[in-house]
Amino acid sequence: MRLVRYGEAGREKPGLLHEGRLRDIGHLVLDLAGEHLGPASLARIRAADPGTLPLVEGSPRIGPCVARPCNFIAVGLNYADHAAETGAAIPPEPILFNKAPNCIVGPNDDVMLPKSSERSDWEVELAIVIGSRTSYIGEREAMSHVAGFCICNDVSERSFQIERGGQWMKGKGCATFGPLGPWLVTPDEVGDVQALDMWLDVNGRRMQTGSTSTMIFNVVQLVSYISHFMVLEAGDVITTGTPPGVGLGMKPATFLKAGDVMSLGIAGLGEQRQTVVAWRKA
Repeated sequence: MRLVRYGEAGREKPGLLHEGRLRDIGHLVLDLAGEHLGPASLARIRAADPGTLPLVEGSPRIGPCVARPCNFIAVGLNYADHAAETGAAIPPEPILFNKAPNCIVGPNDDVMLPKSSERSDWEVELAIVIGSRTSYIGEREAMSHVAGFCICNDVSERSFQIERGGQWMKGKGCATFGPLGPWLVTPDEVGDVQALDMWLDVNGRRMQTGSTSTMIFNVVQLVSYISHFMVLEAGDVITTGTPPGVGLGMKPATFLKAGDVMSLGIAGLGEQRQTVVAWRKA
């Protein structure tokens, strides 16, 4: 299944994409959030005849495919070819940090440069969405706790992340730095999650080309590993690292400016498109 949240920001409704048409599933599930992403809710949606679901007319805004996660966790340096471009050693265990849950926006919403930004960067990533409470699980159990997968653009302000000391999260949780979607795709439809092509363009120029096959720690390893350090709740998001081609790794380094357009995608998970805008007071 390809699950969608659509409508005005903050008032999105749940939907299902079927044969290229968006259908309303609000009578089946309140939202794509928390316990409503659990096995029982997904089974209820799957059991419905998609052809009988109400059609959504027009072209509504597509919101983030998951609402209000308790945790938004990211994995650093998780692609061997990305580690090589940054000159970093392969980590012996996953590097974990937090992104602020309230930085999540829709896949085509504007990305706003933070105040005093100097080195904001792009990162196309595969994101895992947890479907049921997860603690101290083994790798064999991990996929049974996954509701689905989506695209994340792990937008990053490198000067905040690297030069300001302490945790990487300083450069990772700025407002709008977490576009998710367009779809939450259930595992049965994804196929081999460790063989998905990935790409990202800036202003039509290809910057990132990669594959989830070069992940150092794969999906089941990450879900199991993280569950030994914290309890994952239904609806939590884990974004799993990026392939090479980020602005930081270029010579000379290249960063985002107002007016730039990022386009990105992962095979089977759809595409995103964001316009970069200057900081403005909320």
